[in-house]
Amino acid sequence: MSSLTHAVQDSATMLRRNLKHAVRYPSVSLGSAALPVMMLLLFVYAFGDSIGAGIGGAGAGRDVYLEYLTPGVVIMGVAAGSMSTSIAVCSDMTEGIINRFRTMNITRSSFMTGHVLGSVVQTVFGVTVVVGVALAIGFRPDANVLEWLAAFGLLVAVAFALTWLSVALGLISRTVEAASNKPLVIQFLPFIGSAFVPADSMSPGLRWFAEHQPFTPVTETLRGLLTGSPVGNDAWIALAWCAVITLVGYAWSRFLFDRGTAH
Repeated sequence: MSSLTHAVQDSATMLRRNLKHAVRYPSVSLGSAALPVMMLLLFVYAFGDSIGAGIGGAGAGRDVYLEYLTPGVVIMGVAAGSMSTSIAVCSDMTEGIINRFRTMNITRSSFMTGHVLGSVVQTVFGVTVVVGVALAIGFRPDANVLEWLAAFGLLVAVAFALTWLSVALGLISRTVEAASNKPLVIQFLPFIGSAFVPADSMSPGLRWFAEHQPFTPVTETLRGLLTGSPVGNDAWIALAWCAVITLVGYAWSRFLFDRGTAH
């Protein structure tokens, strides 16, 4: 058996382990969708009429804002899914299971790969819940089949990138509590972007930050794919950000894991 085949089989085993944990504790997967759903309902029903009028002009209201808000909340759901990864990795590293893995004939990288792939699956499930709620309250996307596939691919790419970064955050955390706090910056970064209001409506300094942070091009690309608005260069910028975050997260995670498990 080649080393690549061995690594793939070990990663699949670790993936099954993490998916079994997700099935056993469904509140973790649903929890990542709870906050985005609550934010969606709050902003649409509490502020939808006023913000919608500001975005779409006189006569626009809740429906206009729901169309604008949903892609941003979906991205927020992807970011929220990263928190569970950080906690799970830290828990494995601090509660002794990693010592058992050391004694087994498994590929060392499969531990992290299983966590990443399992988290992406859970994140996709959570995002599906968010989209389902949005559709139930009136969101009507204009996307065709290809645009839906592109939107799905973008969400998977974002989830993959953020999950690798969250693995690193879990590895540098000494307690589960610390691991649950570190990804909060990632989870709330979409707020300081174009997820809830257009960046053009912000003050100059905040607008500059919103326009140059990773979540704004990702949100605008998803918004364009789902609602038919122009995407422009945002798609390439979003994919570039995903690639950079993935590489940084993977390299950082691999360094921390190899250092922490070297004996």
